[in-house]
Amino acid sequence: MKRPRRITCKRVYDPVEEADGYRVLVDRVWPRGIKKGDLALDAWHKALAPSGELRKWFGHDPRRWAGFYQRYHAELRKNDETVQSLLQECDGRRLTLLYSVRDTEHNNAVALKMYLEDT
Repeated sequence: MKRPRRITCKRVYDPVEEADGYRVLVDRVWPRGIKKGDLALDAWHKALAPSGELRKWFGHDPRRWAGFYQRYHAELRKNDETVQSLLQECDGRRLTLLYSVRDTEHNNAVALKMYLEDT
């Protein structure tokens, strides 16, 4: 299995670019205002999203960011089969992790990118 050449994070509302490579939605719920047929993506990995409890605890509060990504990484370690499945599907291409929240620095896609780059 080849590692992704590059991993990027992008809001689902941003324009699609050819350079995006393999596009994966990593939110548990479908983004507001977008019809399922209108979002250009290769896969939707709900199982890679943080648990509902963790997401609610975090509440997108930047002061809780460190605690959030540490707890989220612990969840991902328990879900290694799904992480490996994502990497296998990507097959060495650029990987773009799609998310819907407004905060571009403190979200699950950024935390997942950190995890993938460290493993």
